[in-house]
Amino acid sequence: MVAMKDVERECAALRTRMAARKVTRAYDEALRPLGLKVTQFTLLVAIRRGAPESISQLAEILALERTTLTRNLRRLEKDGLVAVGPEGYRRARSLRLTKKGEAKLERALPLWRATQNRLVKRLGKDRWHETRALLSDLIEAV
Repeated sequence: MVAMKDVERECAALRTRMAARKVTRAYDEALRPLGLKVTQFTLLVAIRRGAPESISQLAEILALERTTLTRNLRRLEKDGLVAVGPEGYRRARSLRLTKKGEAKLERALPLWRATQNRLVKRLGKDRWHETRALLSDLIEAV
């Protein structure tokens, strides 16, 4: 029989979700003065980096449910940060940052960097690089 201690200590889902919630709170707190959450920030970064061919493709890249992504994009569009184009080939929709979105992202980057630096400092550079590699491996393995 599986002991509760085993689940608490060994469950990959529990441990990664706990870590994700704590890390998310730290970034959300840093971005709060701009009215952004880290989920919105990462969408702005992904769109600026090079808009994917479709919302579905972006959802796949970010490992998000399409409905969750669509809900977040609607909010960014409502706030004037993202422009969602009309349906095109295979019902794909283009995405781009507006000037307001570009400006918001530029103001958010230093806040993100400061939070990222604090996290790396707390873990230590070597442990952070190891952790990042392990997280990448976990993402690929599942």
